[in-house]
Amino acid sequence: MLRTRQVLSTSGYVPRRCCHRSFKSLSESLPRNAPIDVHPEVEDALVNNKPVVALESTIITHGMPYPTSLEMARSVESIVRSTGSIPATIALIGGRVKIGLSDSELARLADQGANPGAVKLSRRDIAAAIALKKDGGTTCSSTLIFSALAGIKVFATGGLGGVHRGGENTMDVSADLQELTRCPVGLVSAGVKSILDIGRTLEYLETLGVPVLSYAETNDFPAFYTRKSGFKSPWHVSDPITAAKILQTHRQLGMSNGALFAVPIPEQYEAIGVTLQDAVEQAVSESEELGISTRGKEVTPWLLKRVGELTQGKSLASNVALVENTALVGGQIAMEYSKLALGASSQIDQHHPFVSHIGPKSNIEARAATTGQQLAAANTIEHNAKGVPQQLASLIVVGCAAVDITSQPQVKAGSDSKLGLHSTSPGKVSVSLGGVGRNIAEAAHRILKSRAPHLPSAAMLVAPISDDPFGHLLVNETRSLGMRTDGFMRRDGRRSPVCSLLLDGTGGLTGGVADMDLIQSLEGDAILSILRDHKPKMLAVDANLSPETLTLVVDHCLQENIDVFFEPTSVTKSTVILPAIAASLGSSVKSPIKFASPNLLELAQMYHEARSSHTDLMAQEHWWQIMDSFGIGTQFRMDLERMARRNVSEHNSALGTLSFLIDKGVAQMAINLLPFFQHLVIKCGEQGVVVAMRMNESESSWKAERSNPHDRYAVSRSPSSGELVVLQHFPALQLPEGTQVNVTGAGDSLVGSLLATLVEHPKDFENPIRLKEMIDRAQQAAILTLQSSYAVSPLLSSEQRP
Repeated sequence: MLRTRQVLSTSGYVPRRCCHRSFKSLSESLPRNAPIDVHPEVEDALVNNKPVVALESTIITHGMPYPTSLEMARSVESIVRSTGSIPATIALIGGRVKIGLSDSELARLADQGANPGAVKLSRRDIAAAIALKKDGGTTCSSTLIFSALAGIKVFATGGLGGVHRGGENTMDVSADLQELTRCPVGLVSAGVKSILDIGRTLEYLETLGVPVLSYAETNDFPAFYTRKSGFKSPWHVSDPITAAKILQTHRQLGMSNGALFAVPIPEQYEAIGVTLQDAVEQAVSESEELGISTRGKEVTPWLLKRVGELTQGKSLASNVALVENTALVGGQIAMEYSKLALGASSQIDQHHPFVSHIGPKSNIEARAATTGQQLAAANTIEHNAKGVPQQLASLIVVGCAAVDITSQPQVKAGSDSKLGLHSTSPGKVSVSLGGVGRNIAEAAHRILKSRAPHLPSAAMLVAPISDDPFGHLLVNETRSLGMRTDGFMRRDGRRSPVCSLLLDGTGGLTGGVADMDLIQSLEGDAILSILRDHKPKMLAVDANLSPETLTLVVDHCLQENIDVFFEPTSVTKSTVILPAIAASLGSSVKSPIKFASPNLLELAQMYHEARSSHTDLMAQEHWWQIMDSFGIGTQFRMDLERMARRNVSEHNSALGTLSFLIDKGVAQMAINLLPFFQHLVIKCGEQGVVVAMRMNESESSWKAERSNPHDRYAVSRSPSSGELVVLQHFPALQLPEGTQVNVTGAGDSLVGSLLATLVEHPKDFENPIRLKEMIDRAQQAAILTLQSSYAVSPLLSSEQRP
C-alpha cells in the first residue's frame, strides 16, 4: 500500500515530501549545511501536523513605514493565531534564512532607520544575500520557495507581483508568477498589486497553468484597493473548506504548482478604493516620466510610497486592512487543510498494527509505521571508508527511551471523576516520547543545535528498542526532532519500553504500568563499542542501566579520561551506581564519577546506602584518606550555620530558611559523597539548587574566594593537600503564577542544559561566575518545560532559550 514518505531532517522536524521532481525539502538541504533555521514553535507545528501560515517580510522591510510596519507584522501574526494556526514569518537575518521569527527579529527588520541595509529578496538574490550575511525581506517569490521547502501549504500576503504596465514591451514580469508553477503552496492575497497590468497578469498565469480563484461569491477578480478589477477569475470559492480541498487535491495528484486565492478587501474600504486607484494611476504616470519604471525591483516600493504621499496616508490604512484580511482567510484555510491532512494520514496508516486514533496526539502515533530495514539501519553508526563514524558525538547519553501513554476520563458536572470498574469511559488518550535518558538527550540536543545550527548534532542517545510499533515510533519521532538515531540498538523478541499512566478526571495519578525491562538488556560491550568509535568528551548515564553494565562503562571512562555524568532517575534506582564506584576506588584519588544530579530524596538514599554494611564504601581506607584531605574544620561549619539563616528565596519568605541544609543533613551527606562524585548538583524543587564540589585549589578560580554566607556559599581549603570544597545554594527562579502545565521532564531539562554547557565548557564548575550562569540557564530550561505540555520544551531550541 502507498504511504506518505518521510525523510530525516536535521532542522528538528520532518516535512512531508511532495511528489514531483523539482521540489526540494529541508531534509535534502540541511545535511548540506544549508543556512536555514526553523523557529521551535513552527517546528513543533510542522512535526505535529498543526496548521501553519507563511508570511512574507518585504512588506515589513520595504512596504510600509516604521513603526506601522512592526505594528502590522505583529497584528498579522496575532490574527493568524486567532484562527488556531501558527504564523511563520520568513526572512533573512544575518545571512540565515529564518522560517518563523521572534518578536525581536520582527523589530529588527521593521526599523529601517536602525537597519537600513535590509535588502529585498527575490529568487535571484537569495544566494548572494546569504553569502554576504545580509538581512532581507522575502518577496512573494522567495517566500514561496521557503514555504515549499518547509512543507508549509498556505502563504498569506497583501498583493502578488505580476506583469508590469508596458510589460509587453519591457518584458518586466515579476518572478512571483513563475514561482507559483514550482511551489505547491496556496497563495492568499488581495489579487495582484493595482500598480500592475492585471489583465496581462491573469493571462500569463493562465499560460503558466496556475489556478486562479476569487475567494468570494462571484468570479470578480479584486484589484488590491478595490473589490473588483473588471476582470474575472476562471473559478471562485467562498469557504475555507473548499479552498483546502483544492490544495489537498494538488497534493494527492502530485502536482508541482501552487494556487492563487484572490481575497477582496473588506467592504468598508471599498469607498476609498476609487480615490486610491486614481492615486495609483498618477503614481504610475510619474514613474514613467521620471524613468523609475525601468528600475526593476525598486519600482514597487517607490510606487507604494508615492501612492501613500498622494493619498496622505489613506492608502496605508487600506494596505494594512487587506493584509490583515488575507491573514485571517489564510489561517482559516490552513486550519481546514490540516484537518484534511490528518484524516489522510489516518487512512494511509489504518492497517498498521499500531492503533493511530487514540487521542489528541494521534499524529505522533500515525508516524510509527516504518520498515524493518529503516529500523535496522538506525541500529548502526554510519562509517566512512576508514571505518570511522562520519559525525562524531561529543556527548553520549545512555539510558531509557520510552513511549508514554496517558489516559484521562472526561469529567461531567456533578459526576465522579474516577473511572468505573470493569468498564471503559470516554476521555482522552495521548501518546508522547519519554524516558529519562531520552529526555536529557533531547534537551541537550536542542540547546547545542541552537548554538550551532549549521553543525551536525553533537549529542547522541544510546538506548535499546525492539522491532515493534513502539520502537518504530521512537525512531521516527527522534528523527523528526533532528536528533541522531544511530545510537538505537534493536533487541529482537522483546518489547520496547512503554509507560502507561491512568489519571483521574482532575489529572491526578490513579495508577499505571511501566514495561521497562528492555533497558536491562543493554550490554556494556555494546556501549563500549560506541564509546571507542566516538571518543566523546562526556558520557551521561541514567540509573536504568544494570550495575554490571555501569561498572564496565565507568571503568572504561576512567581509563580513557571521559567525564561521567550520573542521573539517579528515582530513589529506588539511585544506588545502582555504587557497585561501579566500589570497583574503581583506590585506582585514583579523584572521584570516579565527575557529576551527579540527585534530588533531596535520592541524595539521602545514596548516602545511607554508601555507608551501610551492604557496600561499606564509607568504611574503606580510601574514603577516609580523601575526607581527611578536605581539611574541613570549625570555620567551615560556622560558615554553613550562618548561611543557613538566609531565606531560601528573596521573593517568598514562606519557603523558610536554608536551615534544611544542616537540620536535614543535606550539607553533611553531600560532602561525605564527594570522594565518589566530584560535583553534585542537588535538585531541591522550590528550594532551588545546591551544588557541592571538590577541586584542586591550584587549578580553580575558587582559590581566591572565601566563604560568603550572604552570597550563599561556604568554602573550605586544605593548605596541605590543596583540596578545595565548596557548597553553594542557588535560589529557584520564579515560575510565573498559573503557567505550570506539566512537571514531567523539568529535572531532565535541567540536566540536559548542564550537559550542553559542560560538553563545551567542562571547567565551568571551577569558575564562580560561569557556575552561576550555568545553573541559572539550567533552571530556565526546567521552567520552560514546566510551562510546556511536552517532556522537553521545544522552546529550548529558540534564540530565547537558556
